[in-house]
Amino acid sequence: MRHLPAALSLALLLAGPARANLIYVLNSADASISLIDSTTREEVRRIPVLREVHHLLLTPDRSELMVGDSGGNELIFIDPATAEVKRRERFSNPYHMEYSPDGRYLVVTSLRRDQVDIYDAPTRTLLTRLRVGDKPSHLAYSPDSRMVYVTLQGARKLLAIDLAERKPVWSAEVGSQPAGVIWNRGRLIVGIMGSDHISVVNPADGKLERTIYLGRGTHTIFPSPDGQTLYATSRVDSRISVLDAATLEVKARWDIPGGPDCIAFDPDGKLWVTLRWVARIAVVDPATGVAETIPVGRSPHGIFVQPRREPLPPLPNAALPPRPAGQPAVEPEDLAPVPAAAQAAPAGAPTPVQPAVVVRPAEPVPAPAEPGRWWQRWMAR
Repeated sequence: MRHLPAALSLALLLAGPARANLIYVLNSADASISLIDSTTREEVRRIPVLREVHHLLLTPDRSELMVGDSGGNELIFIDPATAEVKRRERFSNPYHMEYSPDGRYLVVTSLRRDQVDIYDAPTRTLLTRLRVGDKPSHLAYSPDSRMVYVTLQGARKLLAIDLAERKPVWSAEVGSQPAGVIWNRGRLIVGIMGSDHISVVNPADGKLERTIYLGRGTHTIFPSPDGQTLYATSRVDSRISVLDAATLEVKARWDIPGGPDCIAFDPDGKLWVTLRWVARIAVVDPATGVAETIPVGRSPHGIFVQPRREPLPPLPNAALPPRPAGQPAVEPEDLAPVPAAAQAAPAGAPTPVQPAVVVRPAEPVPAPAEPGRWWQRWMAR
């Protein structure tokens, strides 16, 4: 051991310390945020929130992680590097939210209150509140920041809003329970959660141009960091579909039990995926589709990867006020009630890592079987 080969010594020197990225997971049915160490694959801290967190994003200067507590009607601002809760702001039902590409606007959808709020991004001053159709869910911008597109989950529609005029321009039916929406190469792609496909829509007029079957409960779509690949989650068939971003050809599908929902990418390109039904997240190798799972809180939804070189230091939790004694836990606003028998074990309970799931090559999908589990029955309605 005294004399290492020169090549090995150089490799060890260049490799440096292993990454200990910090993974933020929003537990929408546990009123908490789990923090996972990517190296140990263990939860290292849990931040309590008021009620129900769903989505999160970095502020434009990347200094703060902004978490929407839709049930608690507030925004929570966290230092992403240290996990310190910096402050909280009262905010009307922030379900999904995104900054416009030019940094001028912050648009927030309110699933429960049927409203879309347009804010001045630097000051978070409300500019316009639009009353829209049933259950405004996800949103996407045009690259020039002139338009924002919002899915109306309860109305089967996609709504286009002119940000300069601050008023709707068109709405078009796109399918049952439209959820996630992204801009991809001049077209809008919408996950049709109440069915089994994505819809490709012309952003000029809302015309439906194409549908692509992916699996029941198709929820939303996430571009890879290099923009060449799209990953679409299907919560009912419990699948991630891999598509070529240019042609939308399905290249592969990965069957991952637990209802994959949101995806974040780490610096090495691995996918970190929330598994909505089983209180876990999955770490997926994009080269092979092999996955491993890690226990978190109930109904994990939004997820974010903060690159780090060192593990999170043992600092005290920056706690928010706990839920008042006797107040029952409630199911997330975007899901049906969960039968008691289907509840996951407490997040702190020891849970073995589930077996890896190996990628399946793209192939014709057989006719779906009759849904059997509670969440399959609900999503197939």
